[in-house]
Amino acid sequence: MTFSVKTLMLAAGVAATALLPGVASAEGEKYVLVSHAPDSDSWWNTIKNGIALAGEQVGVEVEYRNPPTGDIADMARIIEQAAASQPDGIITTLADFDVLKGPITAATDQGIDVIIMNTGTAEQAREVGALMYVGQPEYEAGVAAGQRAKDDGVTKFLCVNHAIQQPTVGERCRGFADGLGIDLGDAMMDSGTDPAEIKNKVLAYLSANPDTDGILTLGPVSADPTIAALQENGMAGEIYFGTFDLGTEIVKGIKDGTIQWGIDQQPFLQAYLPVVILANWDRYGVLPGNNINSGPGFVTADGLEKVEEFAGEYR
Repeated sequence: MTFSVKTLMLAAGVAATALLPGVASAEGEKYVLVSHAPDSDSWWNTIKNGIALAGEQVGVEVEYRNPPTGDIADMARIIEQAAASQPDGIITTLADFDVLKGPITAATDQGIDVIIMNTGTAEQAREVGALMYVGQPEYEAGVAAGQRAKDDGVTKFLCVNHAIQQPTVGERCRGFADGLGIDLGDAMMDSGTDPAEIKNKVLAYLSANPDTDGILTLGPVSADPTIAALQENGMAGEIYFGTFDLGTEIVKGIKDGTIQWGIDQQPFLQAYLPVVILANWDRYGVLPGNNINSGPGFVTADGLEKVEEFAGEYR
């Protein structure tokens, strides 16, 4: 059984209304969300807004924690610290299974309810003892994107990966290649996160591989400098360009034709739904029977009105 996003939004809205302070008494629950994102990654503002709104509506205390530089070892320590504070639940990404499985499993062994969100897989969530996974199945999203690009005539692509240290993010590139029906080969670039370096690497790759007719980026960190690169070499609007996630520059790129589509994994839901689910689980012992796919959804120039209105806030 697969939940539709529309159904989930309706259910979450009803659940949150039922738990509003004054309607159903708050029990003083506290939930901590731990992400792998560095402070510099503004994409996570939507996550922060999602958990804050859910906490307000449900009547629970929520806290967002992250490693300032994005260091995964630092994130592992933050999870350990969060567990030591004995919250009612931990919501966390699983950016590196090998590094994070220990502290997450230790938390669930202590009896702390955990929901994995955004990064990781449903199988990994089950292995660490989490209640469920809320997020986008990355490989499947990549396949859907590759099939779309294949239908649009793409035959050779560059995947600009700014998070090479996170294996599940790389699944987007692998899925894209499989959706196209070609080998990934050396098409996945380890771009790093420095904007100037990303731009220069993209320019160099396109110069050395002039038969490249498609580009896939994996979020604003890699998309924004790639947009700048294409503007510099005159290929903006000429080469097929799709990206994961949304952001201010990505939305502008979709609107002006530089980018054909952005894949929205709906990060707001990834933060909002776990709070509602945990509160209902703690108070009434009810839990959805399977994991929740928050994406993928393709955003094109035809569907930008709501995205532009809430970009960087709820979209």
